[in-house]
Parts: sequence; C-alpha cells; structure tokens
Amino acid sequence: MTIAEILETVRFVVNPSGQKSAVMVDLDVWEEIVTMLEDHEDAEEMKQAKMVREETVPWDVAKKDLNLGE
Repeated sequence: MTIAEILETVRFVVNPSGQKSAVMVDLDVWEEIVTMLEDHEDAEEMKQAKMVREETVPWDVAKKDLNLGE
C-alpha cells in the first residue's frame, strides 16, 4: 500500500467547532503504517551500520576459531 493509498483511507474526527482533531484508520491500515515505519527504521540502521568500518572475519575462519567443524 502506498502513502497516497493510505491517505485516501483516513477519516478525520472533528471537534464541536468543526476543526480536525484526530484521525481514524482501519486496523489493517494501521498495521501497514507500522510496517512501513519499521522498514524505514531498519533501512536507516543498515545505512548507519555500513558507514562503520569494522574488521570482518571470514565465515570459514570464524567456524575454525569457534570449533564448529567443517
């Protein structure tokens, strides 16, 4: 679901003065929003992790060091 599609599904709650005071979304839409936010957060964390230069160890070497066998 795209952001545009999500925006088409929202319903506004208005106060007695007629001003928008809250937004209602279906539970399925809310779960989609949460998933999108989590994906965005994960992407940011991956971006940050790629920027950090840390020493890496090849898997074969790590297995040998940890006595995990071949």
